[in-house]
Amino acid sequence: MTIPRWPGRLLHALLLAAAALLGGTAQAQVGPVDYPLAAGDTVRVQVFQNPDLTLETRIAESGTISFPLIGTVRLGGLSVGAAEKKIADALKSGGFLQNPQVTLLLTQIRGSQVSVLGQVGRPGRFPLETASTRLSDMLANAGGTTPGGDDVVIVSGQRDGKPFRKLVDLPALFLRQPGNEDIVLQGGDVIYVHRAPVFYVYGEAQRPGSFRIERSMTVMQALAQAGGPTPRGSRDRLQLHRQQDDGSIATLTPEMNDPVMPNDVLYVRESLF
Repeated sequence: MTIPRWPGRLLHALLLAAAALLGGTAQAQVGPVDYPLAAGDTVRVQVFQNPDLTLETRIAESGTISFPLIGTVRLGGLSVGAAEKKIADALKSGGFLQNPQVTLLLTQIRGSQVSVLGQVGRPGRFPLETASTRLSDMLANAGGTTPGGDDVVIVSGQRDGKPFRKLVDLPALFLRQPGNEDIVLQGGDVIYVHRAPVFYVYGEAQRPGSFRIERSMTVMQALAQAGGPTPRGSRDRLQLHRQQDDGSIATLTPEMNDPVMPNDVLYVRESLF
């Protein structure tokens, strides 16, 4: 069997093509090709058959990068494809290469940020490290919700040029079957964790004060949160003060299995005997 001998230049070209193909598959694109590049993003630029022009750099605050031979190139706001064409056109028009084939990989997204506010461990603005960053990822970056945080998280922003707002049941992300509640975030989104609703207990209770309302909480459970009645108090002589829709306060005599509502005030009265 005779092994064919390839001409040196052709063999070199084939090896470079294979290397470029393997490099492209080994280094995955972080964001979608239509993602608008922004300041802080890290990109890797390769020019076929010109390894000396390979560059990995961060887009400056001005939206530009400095590329070999052609100098400063503005990439901010361009899609990946448009950025590739702009660099290729500059190399060609400058007389450096006749038919440059430019590949741009978005390796890290930092230009897009998300604000996390309210009852979280570390409120602030956080970069979208990848285009597939989800709500649970960003809450983890912010230190998670505090003990006083609500179970419902509000996510607002823009989708397809229109205002976007979604209420997400946080425990359901982990307690139920995986669904579409753990949404993929986009630059400019705001995550807000409100203070959890509370109720109040005063009078002849062991630990009067304010307490977080747990799901489906009853009057009996609310009383247990406050340690129950003192020896002078009676659980049979409870009063419940509840705000009505018109702003007035209604005084009710609750049953033990009645649900507790936000801002309810439970008064434990003294025993008659």
